[in-house]
Amino acid sequence: MLTYAISAIRDDAQGSHAGVRQASLVLDTSLAGRPDAFNPVELLLAALAACMIKGVERAAPMLHFAFSGVRVELHAERQDAPPKLTTISYVLTIDTDETDRRLELLHTNVRKYGTISNTLADAVALTGTIVRGT
Repeated sequence: MLTYAISAIRDDAQGSHAGVRQASLVLDTSLAGRPDAFNPVELLLAALAACMIKGVERAAPMLHFAFSGVRVELHAERQDAPPKLTTISYVLTIDTDETDRRLELLHTNVRKYGTISNTLADAVALTGTIVRGT
């Protein structure tokens, strides 16, 4: 079993930061919001995007799947009471000449073996498509 740990610290009323190993990330924890940092929902979506891109990186060599680029666009909807995300949708775009069947196989692998996508799929409606890029 793998374990993960990070540390987050409030800097002041304008924001916070999180760190792990040699990386640091500015967090938008200000009530007014700030344009130079990810807010908590955006961090969650970024984690999902990173999970999916890493899933492509992991699955492609095993499937002998050739690609030259990956892009993930995500959209989440939030209800107010109680505050929570109700849906997350995505479009995973792969720059490839592989067949549609192989593109779907890659998508299946990305969804099946993604830690973040599996975790979120148990908590919120997670839907998406994979498409061929240029």
